[in-house]
Amino acid sequence: MAGSRTGTWLRRLTREGPANRAELVELLRLSRQGGVLDAEALAMIEGVLRVADLQVRDIMVPRSQMVVLERDARPEQLLPVVVESGHSRFPVIGDDRDQVVGILLAKDLLRHYAEGTGGGLELGEVLRPAAFVPESKRLNVLLREFRASRNHMAIVVDEYGGVSGLVTIEDVIEEIVGEIADEYDVPEQTIRREGERQFLVQASTGVQEFNRYFGARLSDEEYDTIGGIVMQQFGRLPRRGEAVTMDGLEFRVLRADRRHIAELRVTTPTPVPAPGESHGA
Repeated sequence: MAGSRTGTWLRRLTREGPANRAELVELLRLSRQGGVLDAEALAMIEGVLRVADLQVRDIMVPRSQMVVLERDARPEQLLPVVVESGHSRFPVIGDDRDQVVGILLAKDLLRHYAEGTGGGLELGEVLRPAAFVPESKRLNVLLREFRASRNHMAIVVDEYGGVSGLVTIEDVIEEIVGEIADEYDVPEQTIRREGERQFLVQASTGVQEFNRYFGARLSDEEYDTIGGIVMQQFGRLPRRGEAVTMDGLEFRVLRADRRHIAELRVTTPTPVPAPGESHGA
């Protein structure tokens, strides 16, 4: 049956071609069911298609959450903010957040300290020009501009010219490939007990870790994370509330966005002992 559907998909694609984007997505999903694409590849292709429909306002970091530096701050006031935030680029403001005068790269600030000249730093001498983009700019256009200009950050402005947020090249890429964690991201507890048979599980939990905790036998040959295995079972990116059963365990999607599964509720057929307890207790 799967081979027949795949053959139909290939014939339609090569002879007729999709008439619109919705039909293209449907054909791609049929190809996933036929084994031509895996679930992660399909999710990435759908992410590429979505980027053309999204605007900067859909993914920007809001103004209230921006980590900024003040132009008139003393060098010793800047360093703690840079170190604690873990960011590599910072908007520098003048009198208020609507006056962005440039971008400070953390490496430029740290270079001055490494050379022993940090105390006499003139911030204006090391600022990079800030790029400004409107909230309505399409993400595919923004990505093209980022690549051409080699900028990694842009300040987002509203229709009146006020600052409404910022966006980075990483934000755009994450719409395609999913969340990109780095060494500054604080790791969450991957498995949290809700009851004897119910558990909250982060989709990023490794398959081997999951198997050890639950005594399961899920294969990690194709996917490293439990979220990848669940998505494979659905053959697509599931919606919140959808559930699937594997190895006697029920996996219900609690949180998911346009790109990936974030959190699952796992219900076991029998109680699972708490860590340190014996299974025979």
